[in-house]
Amino acid sequence: MMSSGYTSLDNQKVSGSVPAVSGQDHVAVNFTESNLQTFPPSSETQGKISGAYRPPKDADDTFSKPAAGSPDEAQPTGWMRTFTVAAYKPYFDVDTSDVLERIKDSLFPFKGTFSEKTANNPDLYGPFWICTTLIFVAASIGTFVTYLAHKLQKKAWDLDINLVTWSAGLFYGYVTVVPLGLYILLKYFSVPSGLVQLFCLYGYSLFIFIPASCLSVVPLEIFRWVIVGVAGFMSATFVALNLRTHIKSAGERWFLIVAGIFLLQLALAAVLKLYFFTITVGK
Repeated sequence: MMSSGYTSLDNQKVSGSVPAVSGQDHVAVNFTESNLQTFPPSSETQGKISGAYRPPKDADDTFSKPAAGSPDEAQPTGWMRTFTVAAYKPYFDVDTSDVLERIKDSLFPFKGTFSEKTANNPDLYGPFWICTTLIFVAASIGTFVTYLAHKLQKKAWDLDINLVTWSAGLFYGYVTVVPLGLYILLKYFSVPSGLVQLFCLYGYSLFIFIPASCLSVVPLEIFRWVIVGVAGFMSATFVALNLRTHIKSAGERWFLIVAGIFLLQLALAAVLKLYFFTITVGK
């Protein structure tokens, strides 16, 4: 009998199979179905950082009362909410792919679809870093261009640290004051636009000036004018075309508003060239 049992076990090892347990004492274990096969798990909540946050469609909804049960329910409401971090958190809820896609759209200004794509989720993350990068690129490249010109002519050169301060004031001021002024103007003509959406649009419109500033290292004045001129035209076209359809409902004066937006963007390009990349070599 013992020999027969061992023979049976040996046969099981050779065949590599394990007999199923049968009988009334068998307990079936059922595992709950996991949704790890889809990552991230599907959910009806909105937002990438937290389901409680969803960027508003318009600036008028920016500081609206938070939904019941959300982490911001106990936070101040109305305009007092502008002084809380939670009020701005949705506008930094973007992925790298989102920012790169919007930068790519800014390099093709004739499409005019940027405002439509960002209508439901305008961000401030991309505009902030684009503007900050442009500030240091313009200041550093402008300083290097001046240094190179002095060294080639064997003239004394002094570092102008105020170039960074002027650069920050110019670009931070532009992307803050101009969209805010346009927001008030459109309110006056009864064609309001989202304030954050305007910040987003103007912020991404500055990206083209970063490669233009880098190309301005080439020591040819006419080449610098062409580069900055092309960059200014692309940036101005990008802003004007994305706002044209919306501003058309303002009546007969819509063309003047769009023309003013276009010329103001060209003026920024001219200031960039004249202040940062115009070489003045002293005696």
